[in-house]
Formats: sequence, structure tokens, C-alpha cells
Amino acid sequence: MYLTQGLHRVLQQRPHALATVFRDRRRTYAELADRVARLAGALQNLGMQTGDRVGLLGLNSDRFLEYFLATWWGGGVVNPVNIRWSVPEIVYSLDDCDTRILMIDDTFLPMAEAIASSARVRPLLIHVGDGPAPDGMLSYEQLIGDAAPVDDAFRGGDDLASIMYTGGTTGRPKGVMQSHMNLWSAAVARAADVPVPADALTLQIAPMFHLAALSRVILISLLGLPSIFVPAFDALDVMQTIERERITDILIVPTMLQALIMHPMFAQHDLSCLRSLTYGASPIAVPLLELALKALPNVEFTQGYGMTEAAPPISANGPQNHSAEGIANGRLRSAGRPGLGVTVRIVDEHDNEVPRGMVGEVLVRGPNIMLGYWNKPEETAQALRGGWMHTGDGAYMDEDGYLYIVDRFKDMIVSGGENVYSGEVESAISSHPAVAACAVIGIPCGQWGEAVHAVIVLKPGTEAEGTEIIEHCRRQIAGYKTPKTVEFRPALPLSGAGKVLKRDLREPFWAGKDRGVS
Repeated sequence: MYLTQGLHRVLQQRPHALATVFRDRRRTYAELADRVARLAGALQNLGMQTGDRVGLLGLNSDRFLEYFLATWWGGGVVNPVNIRWSVPEIVYSLDDCDTRILMIDDTFLPMAEAIASSARVRPLLIHVGDGPAPDGMLSYEQLIGDAAPVDDAFRGGDDLASIMYTGGTTGRPKGVMQSHMNLWSAAVARAADVPVPADALTLQIAPMFHLAALSRVILISLLGLPSIFVPAFDALDVMQTIERERITDILIVPTMLQALIMHPMFAQHDLSCLRSLTYGASPIAVPLLELALKALPNVEFTQGYGMTEAAPPISANGPQNHSAEGIANGRLRSAGRPGLGVTVRIVDEHDNEVPRGMVGEVLVRGPNIMLGYWNKPEETAQALRGGWMHTGDGAYMDEDGYLYIVDRFKDMIVSGGENVYSGEVESAISSHPAVAACAVIGIPCGQWGEAVHAVIVLKPGTEAEGTEIIEHCRRQIAGYKTPKTVEFRPALPLSGAGKVLKRDLREPFWAGKDRGVS
């Protein structure tokens, strides 16, 4: 149960099979394996020891897969960096888990010096690109060319494989620790629940710093199938790539799906090769899904529900419910049933299981559940109390075991498939000198599902505009976390214990809707 196992297997059985495609570059599994073994040797030569973290800040490409496999082959731990973060957020994640080797592609070179000079320990920078490396950086391609291949370290099981940062309820991101077993079992369970055909051609669209994308690329490499990469989501580029490469399988988030089928040139592209579409990361509006089913009538749709802490699958709603019958019986709105190896309970505030049809918190356990949060023992113990991952999602389960997500108990907003924890945004807002108190909530948004909305109380005698608050936040946190709207009030609603009643703030925005998430 180690994540390089698929590479060994395909080398033994089909070494000349296609492994990766990126633009005009195509590599076989034999070529991939050679580059992985050499890059692993180069990382060891640079000082990477067993368990050391290696980061990559870049857009999707075939080199992302090489980075994952080579780090594991050499005994290290991957820390893929969120490309939407600000420099302070990136530096925090590097410092937090002591990442001392950082690969950066051409897109993010302008941030390189600011990141390196701000970090507690200046990381060794590796330029991931085709051209010459900038001054002060090593060349990715030269490192591979100069290094001798090394043997696989064969780390696996409960050995740490990745640290992926997710938002924090108290204002700081948390490093979710996944073992080889977590990631391997999640991929294998997914293959069992939703089999991948032997002739599948998968387009890797979702950003690789997301666990859903990492999980997908792990699955495809374990099966020894090709991964085709696009740098980032662009609807026209995606359609052209599907048509050119005859893609059969894609994984996207609802906002991407909407952009795809609403694109003015959608009808001009031959997407008949597409057979399977998996969507997730946030709930989807039923009208959008119905439109997509009509636009892609020959495609089997599957919804995946999960979270970073679950590596990520919890349940799946398969093609059988993406049909006229599924629309009629309401199962189209379901998050599906728990997957192979995953056990789910719906519980009350005392962790007692509630009757079917009653709303409670979703609890999960299985071999896919994280080891914990990096250097956060108290938050780890709270999340994993009693041996169950407490998701913070409110849902009910019907008599046939289907989950229906209706609310979010934890202080989190999902905007465009990205998790935004209110605590992070509130910390940024509170640092403005005019702010006395604030609360951040998610409100319905047609484009992004949910939008970040800030409610602010100003200090006596001070003034501030909403645009000023937004720009203040933008300098500290990622754009998707920055409030889209701001309102000012004389006071926030408080409970008897002095806690802000966010449900009261949310209620007017969600009135008339059948669930409190979008």
C-alpha cells in the first residue's frame, strides 16, 4: 500500500504505454519512471531526507505528477501549494510544516523572491520550466538530467505522504496529514465503486493542490492509464483538448461545468468522446444539473461528496440517479451513499445516532481518514474524537442510505468549490484599524454557489467604506476568501453567552430555500 506501486506495476507489464500528455509533450511510463527515479535522486542530493516536505507552486502539468511520484520515491512528503493564496498565506504554510525545498513554475516566478525572503528558513528554489533557470534558482530539467536514478524508498502504509492545507476556524490554515494508506485506500475504493475503463483517457482539470485532483491522478497512475493535463480551467481550452485528445473522463466543480455548457462555442465542439463526468467540491443547483444532462446526453454523471480530511471520498451519487427517475424521486439532490470502506453515521450533539430522515452531523470513519492536523493536537483530537471524523456538515440519511446535505454546522463557506473558513476572513478584517467587531457568513450566489459576506461594526468615531475593507483583506488573504459584499451595523446579534448568532445573520439571505448551503 504505497503510492508508487502503480508505477512499478505498469513498468513490469506495459512500459511503453502512454503515461502523460501536456500540450505537445507525450511521455510513456518508461520515460516517466526514469524521470521520477532521477528527480528523487536529485532531491536526495539537495538534502531531502525521509519524511522531509517538498512544495510545488505551479499550474497543472505533467511535471506535477513527476513531483508527486519522485518525492514519494525518494522518501519525502508532498506539500502542493495553493496557487490562489497570497504571499503571506504561502509563507505560513511553508513555515508551518518546515518545507525547505520549493519548486516554482514560470507563472509564479514574480512571487518567488517575496516568498523566499519572508520564510523563516529560506527554501531552496527549483525552477519548473523549459527555459533557463532565473538567478538564484536551480533548473528542474537540469537536476533530472544530471542526477543518477535511485531506488524506490518504498514508504507506505501509515507513513506520511502529503500535507495539504485547508482553512482554519481560528484564522490559520490547518495542514491535513494524509498517509500512503489514506490516499491509496481512497483511490482503490473509488475504482471499486466507480470503475475506470481500461481505455479511459482522463483530463486533469482541477488544480493539483486540491485533494480531489491529487486523488484522481493517484488513481489513474495506480491503474497505469494516461493523464492529460491542462494548466488551469479555461472552458475553450478544455473543449478543444477534449476534442483533440478524445478525452473520455473529466472531474470538475460546478462552476466549471456551468462555464463549459454556457460557453458560446459549446455547440461547435465535438465532445461525443466524453463518457464520464464527476463533479463535486460544492453542492450544485438542480437547474444547472438538468441543463448539463441535456447538453451532454451521452455522458454518465457522478457526484462526489468528500473533504480533505477524508482523502477525500465520503459518498458518491452515481449515474442511476442522474436521470428522469432521479429528478422525479429527488435522488438527484442527494450526495449519494457512502463508498466502499467508508462508514457514515448521522448524529446529534452528543454523537448519538439519529433516526433516518432526521438532520444531524455527518461522522465518518475508514482507512481514508487523515492522520490529523500538522502540529495541532487539540484540533486533531476535537475533529477525530471517538475515532470518527466530525465533518461539521448537517445532513439526513434516508431509508436506503442516501445522504442529503442540508446545512453546514462548521463556520465554513464554499465558494466556487473552494473552502473559506470565516475565522480566516474575520482575522483579516479585524486588523483594519476602524473595525470593532465583525462576522463573516456565506450567502447564496448564482455564479459561485456561495459568496463571502461581511457584517461589520465600526469603532466609535471612525469611518470606512466597503471597498476599503475589501482591498484591506485582499492584501492579506486569497481573492476567493475576500468578502464580495460588506454591510455595516451598529451591533452584531449575540447570544446570552456573548457569541455572535450567525444563524440570525444568515437567515434573511437563505429564507425560502430548502437547504442552508448552495
